[in-house]
Amino acid sequence: MATQDVTTPELTLNRVNTPPAQTWNYLRANDITLTVPQRSRKGDVYFALPRLFDAIECGMGEQVTQWVTSQAADARYVEVRAGEHREEPIVIDASAGTTDTGVMVRSGASATVAVYTQGNDDTTAALVRIIAERNAHVRVLEFIAAGSNRQHLESVGIVAGRDARVEVRQYLLGGSTSACGFACSLDGARARIELVCRYLGQDEQTIDINHVVRQRGTNTRADVRESGVLDGHARKSLRATIDLVHGSSGSEGAELENVLMLSDDVTNKTMPVILCDEDDVAGNHGATIGSVGPEQIQYLRDRGLSQKEAEGLYVRAIFDEALICAPTLTIRAAVLARAQEVLGNEVAGDLIEGLGLGQGEE
Repeated sequence: MATQDVTTPELTLNRVNTPPAQTWNYLRANDITLTVPQRSRKGDVYFALPRLFDAIECGMGEQVTQWVTSQAADARYVEVRAGEHREEPIVIDASAGTTDTGVMVRSGASATVAVYTQGNDDTTAALVRIIAERNAHVRVLEFIAAGSNRQHLESVGIVAGRDARVEVRQYLLGGSTSACGFACSLDGARARIELVCRYLGQDEQTIDINHVVRQRGTNTRADVRESGVLDGHARKSLRATIDLVHGSSGSEGAELENVLMLSDDVTNKTMPVILCDEDDVAGNHGATIGSVGPEQIQYLRDRGLSQKEAEGLYVRAIFDEALICAPTLTIRAAVLARAQEVLGNEVAGDLIEGLGLGQGEE
């Protein structure tokens, strides 16, 4: 956890990032408790989001939502007009504190929302609530590229209307504690979500993930895929819930995680859940947990790589993908800086050269 100024009051958030169905009590993995700064904003006057956003379920829960809204210096509201295809991404920089953002994507519109944090001190947080109306297309990109002394909370909630399409890419690359909650409600018929989460845990890092997809409309589709690498004494908990709500006939949901463990000292907890209150639906989930096989190591050794270098290829692949998906030069620079910390300057330089990506600031 990040070290706070001793003069800053603190607040304990008990049992946050909880799944809808807490069926894993014996593992003590249904939630996480976090200590966060509680700075007084008495006397401040700041903009609040429209009340419509209050009804959106967010992945880390109401307790975190209330804390962020009490700490954010202001709230930001962005509206993408009906039929507009917004090329410029909506960038949310959570590197300096807490941010509260609401995005309304009107009917037939499309937009990209990019959230990132970098730096190495204090606690940061991002609260993002999105409404995707009928036939809207929303792309959400999240990059936690913080140093090993930062605690970061990221809570996202999305409501998708009829024929809306949501694509999500999450890259959890650093931080002493990275707590990431995501909730999406597919309210309209034929609404779809594709969520891909990639994470890296090293040293004494803690990664806590809560994914919730509620399929309410008919013929909705949900595809949730998580994968990551754990090394050192890293600790990771993943709660993944697909909720096929009554009335969601014809819907299909699938969740799959792949975990690669490079150390015997890591702690990995994977808790997939399918909830179902409808007959004509299909739900699947699974997890693959293991280490690099001896045959794979030998194959790479025969080609001049040490075991450490061979295992590093898996870590490098996560940064490869994050750099490709980074929508701005600023976010790309944040990912690259984290890659330099983890992989070294030479390998990070190879990433840029190999991917044909330019450096520089916007």
